[in-house]
Amino acid sequence: MQVRRTDIVLKPDHRRVLLRPLSLMDKVRTSSVISRIFALSEKEVEFHLNQILTEFAGRHHDIMGFYETRFKEMLSYIPPDTHCSATRALIIGAYFSHEYSLESAALFNPSMVWHPDQHGLPEGNHRIILSLRATGEGHISSITFRSGTIDKYNNITIDQPSRLVIAPEIHTHPSIFKKQYFINNIIELGLSDFVENSLIYDLPEKFTLNELKEKIELNLPLIPAERKVYHSAANSMLSFALAEYQLKFNPDHDISERVIFPVSPSEIKGIEDARFVQFKDGSEINYYATYTAFDGYNIQPKLLETRDFINFTFRPITGPAIKNKGLALFPRKINGRYAMLSRRDSENNFIIFSDDLHFWKDDEIIHRPVFPWEYIQLGNCGSPLETTAGWLVLSHGVGAMRKYVIGAFLLDLENPTRVIGRTSKPVLFPEINEREGYVPNVVYSCGSAVHGNELIIPYAMSDYSSSFAAVNLKDLLDELTV
Repeated sequence: MQVRRTDIVLKPDHRRVLLRPLSLMDKVRTSSVISRIFALSEKEVEFHLNQILTEFAGRHHDIMGFYETRFKEMLSYIPPDTHCSATRALIIGAYFSHEYSLESAALFNPSMVWHPDQHGLPEGNHRIILSLRATGEGHISSITFRSGTIDKYNNITIDQPSRLVIAPEIHTHPSIFKKQYFINNIIELGLSDFVENSLIYDLPEKFTLNELKEKIELNLPLIPAERKVYHSAANSMLSFALAEYQLKFNPDHDISERVIFPVSPSEIKGIEDARFVQFKDGSEINYYATYTAFDGYNIQPKLLETRDFINFTFRPITGPAIKNKGLALFPRKINGRYAMLSRRDSENNFIIFSDDLHFWKDDEIIHRPVFPWEYIQLGNCGSPLETTAGWLVLSHGVGAMRKYVIGAFLLDLENPTRVIGRTSKPVLFPEINEREGYVPNVVYSCGSAVHGNELIIPYAMSDYSSSFAAVNLKDLLDELTV
């Protein structure tokens, strides 16, 4: 079976910078900076602002709007009744802003889905959306996008990305929480003591984040020794509450300008390895992506949902079966239930079924290491692909010297707990020019697609850059069904 590699190489571009709030993490320092700014004359302020805008305005959309927002967020540091001109307000906003280079370290682990807009293309051509894990300063990972097309001959063209990037409008928590859903997840987080006392049970069946915060304050233990434990558990509960949020992008901005940067406390150090899938439920189409949220110490599996890549909703995935990384959702329900792959023990591939997209209870092993190139670990390389022969799953296998390769296995269409074929050799492995990078000797994918007679595989090269490969679908299925 031959693999056709393309000459496309998507490398990190350190010029793509995102405007971010700058926090000094010190109230005294923050107040000192603002006092120095107020010591400037209006003439000095105007001169300084012109310098800043000359240097930075062309690198961002609506930089003054961002400065205005940052100024409003700093109002608590400005004494009441202090006169502040519009120019000085912009300067204050600029001092508490900075640029973050999203892709300065790596652009990897791509996932490909069909674009929601397929209008106006020649017959046999399709638009794609490619999500990528972008990593920058501090090894913080975010999601960035590229668009492109695949023609009827399976030639791939990636659109030139914009030089500019922009963050979305953020709604940091839902307006209403359902108590039973909250209780189920608090128990899963090991915080059952909160469920057993009045803190949770005194809440109404539907409550707001502010009501939750009020209950936490009212139940603060009187004994100082108990407060540390209480605060730790309360922070975990609030972190879970804040893990659900919504984003909205400006539809006028190109998709390559849209960046999903960590928002909630659970993912403040990274949004990792998003596995996108186009999910069909009857005539309804949604796009989901499972990903790993990382706070610097712990991981939390999460799910994002969108219909248009403009509006996004983010929620945790919980339940006894939700452990570790690498969750991948099937593209449709099977026998009326959601299905998902996992590798909860870091070694084998599991399958889970659920009636609830965000709570998963029971799982079972379906795919264990057999061949030397997968002795260390197995996992998936994205959501299963439906073919006439069965559910085609690309797997990653880790062997000696932590070398990552991509293999494949096939699941029965009606009973995907049953493996009906697997490759005895890797489908894709790192070639000489793909071995060097942030993590050497790795090829990895988070989502492929079948187009015509080929399986199109976007893949990362040693956790640094990304490319595409293609495999004849019939040849691969023949190998899997022998």
